[in-house]
Amino acid sequence: MNNFTRRQVLRSAAAVAAAAGTVVAAAPGAAATAASTGVFAHGVASGDPMPDSVLLWTRVTPSAEALPGSGLGPDVPVGWEVAADPGFRKVAARGTANTGAARDHTVKVVAGRLSPATTYWFRFTVGQSVSPAGRTRTAPAAGTQVDRLKFGVVSCANWQAGYFSSYRHLAARGDLDAVLHLGDYLYEYGPGEYQARDVVVRPHEPAHEMTRLSHYRRRHAQYKSDPDLQALHAAAPFIVTWDDHESANDAWKSGAENHTEGAEGAWSERFAAAHQAYAEWMPVRYEPGGRIYRRLDFGSLASLSMLDLRSYRDQQAASGIDGAVKDPARTITGAAQMDWLLGNLESTGPQWKLVGNPVMIAPVRVPSTLSTAELAAVQKLMGGTSINGVPYNVDQWDGYEADRNRVVRHLRDNAVKDTVFLTGDIHSGWACDIPADPASYPATGDSVAAELVCTSVTSDNLDDILNVPPRTGSVAVENAIKAANPHVKYLDFDSHGYSVLDVTPAGVRMDWYVLAERTSPGSESALSTSFSVQANTGKVTPAQGGLL
Repeated sequence: MNNFTRRQVLRSAAAVAAAAGTVVAAAPGAAATAASTGVFAHGVASGDPMPDSVLLWTRVTPSAEALPGSGLGPDVPVGWEVAADPGFRKVAARGTANTGAARDHTVKVVAGRLSPATTYWFRFTVGQSVSPAGRTRTAPAAGTQVDRLKFGVVSCANWQAGYFSSYRHLAARGDLDAVLHLGDYLYEYGPGEYQARDVVVRPHEPAHEMTRLSHYRRRHAQYKSDPDLQALHAAAPFIVTWDDHESANDAWKSGAENHTEGAEGAWSERFAAAHQAYAEWMPVRYEPGGRIYRRLDFGSLASLSMLDLRSYRDQQAASGIDGAVKDPARTITGAAQMDWLLGNLESTGPQWKLVGNPVMIAPVRVPSTLSTAELAAVQKLMGGTSINGVPYNVDQWDGYEADRNRVVRHLRDNAVKDTVFLTGDIHSGWACDIPADPASYPATGDSVAAELVCTSVTSDNLDDILNVPPRTGSVAVENAIKAANPHVKYLDFDSHGYSVLDVTPAGVRMDWYVLAERTSPGSESALSTSFSVQANTGKVTPAQGGLL
C-alpha cells in the first residue's frame, strides 16, 4: 500500500532516527539467524489445498555455507512424506525432491492422490535429519455439500514494526481450514525507513532496502525464522497473493514509487528477482513466468479467487482529478485477469464467491470537515494524493474506476448473489457494502456485494501516525468517514491483529481480533467485533457481539 512517507521522507527519517538513537535491537532469541537451528531452520509449510493434493514447502541448510541468498552449497535430495496420522504410521504419499543453490535450497512439491476434506501431517528428511511435522488439510471434493469453512485472514506484517503474535494466536486455534494471506507478507525497507512509530522493534536483514535476488531471498529467510510464523505455517495450509511490498511500495507493471531507475537498476530485473524469491520461498502454486491469480473451490459452499493487482496494472494516477481515474483504458487487473474474474462471479457453481483482494474495492471519500492534522494523517495512511486538500487513494480500486464499474455492473446485471471481497493493505478494519450506485446509496438500497477488510498484523495505522493512544484521536475521524460513506458500516483505524472468517450456507461472518501490544512478543489478543453477510443480501450487518 501507499505508506505514510514517500521515498525522500523515508531517507531523511532514517537519518533522524539514527541520530536520535531510536533504532533498538530485537529481544534476545526473537529472530534466529538462518541455520542456527540446523538443517530445517526455516520450518515447514503447505499451501493451495485442492481436493486431491496440497503443495508442501521447506528450506534446507545442508552445509554451513548454504545460507539464504549466498548462492553456495551442494545439491541435495530431500525426502518428503504425508501421513493420515501425526505418528506417520499411515503414510499416504512420499517422494524425493532435489534442491540446491539455484533455487536457494528451497523445496516445493505437490503431494497428490490424497483424499478430499482430510487432515494430513507431513515432514521432510535430509540424511538423518528430520524436519518438524506440519499439519495440512485438503479441500472438499467438487460439488459436495459443506456445512462450514473457517479461514484465518491476515495482511501487512512488518518485521520492523513488531512481533507476529497474531500468527501465534491463529496457530493455537486448531480449527482453520486454511489461512488467507492477502499481501505484504514482508516489507522491502531497510532499518530506519519504515517501522513502529519511528522505532525499529527488530531490524530488517539485510540492513538495507532489498533490490536484488540475494536481498529478497535473505529477507524471506528472516521472516521465516520467526517462531510464530513458523508455527502457523505448520498448523494450516496458506493461500497467498502478493501486494506491493513483496517487491516495492506502490508497484505497477512497469515501475514503483519506491524504485529509482538507474540507481537501483531496471525495474524489470527487480520485479523478476522479487517474484523468483517469492516463488522459491512461499507455499504457492506459482513459478516465475506463470500467473499467481488463481481459483480454489471448496465443495458446493465457496469458491476463492485470489487476485494479482500489481503485475498488470497501469501506473497510479497523479491525482484523483486528472481524468485518469475514470479512463476506461486504464486497468488495475489487466484484461485477461478481468475476464477470468468475471467468469468466476457467476450464479452457478459454489454458493459463496469469495475474492482475495489485495487493495480495497469499496469507494471511499474523505470529508473535508476533518482538521488539518487529521487530514494530513489520513493522507499519509491512504497514500499522499489529495483533491483540494482531501486525501484520495489512487492506489486502490478508487484509482481505477472503470475496472471497478465493470465488476459492479457484472454483478448487478447478472443478479449474482453472495459475493464477498476479502481485503488487506490499508492497515485498518472495515466492513462495507459495495453499492451499485454510491451516489444514491442508501436511498436505493442496492448493494451488489460486500467487503471485509482485515487490519495489519504489525504495520502502522492512524493512531500511530497521529501519535496518540489507540481509540482516542482516530474515533472522530472514523465517524466522519462513515458519515460521508453510508456504505461503510464498520471502521477501525487503530488496531493490529488478525481476523477469522466463518463461512456457512446461511452467511459469512468475520471476527476481528486485536493485539494488546504489537511490540511485545507475548501479546495477548481479544475479540473486537464481528460482522456478517447473510445469504442473498449483499450487505454487512453486525453479528452477535458486533459493534457499530
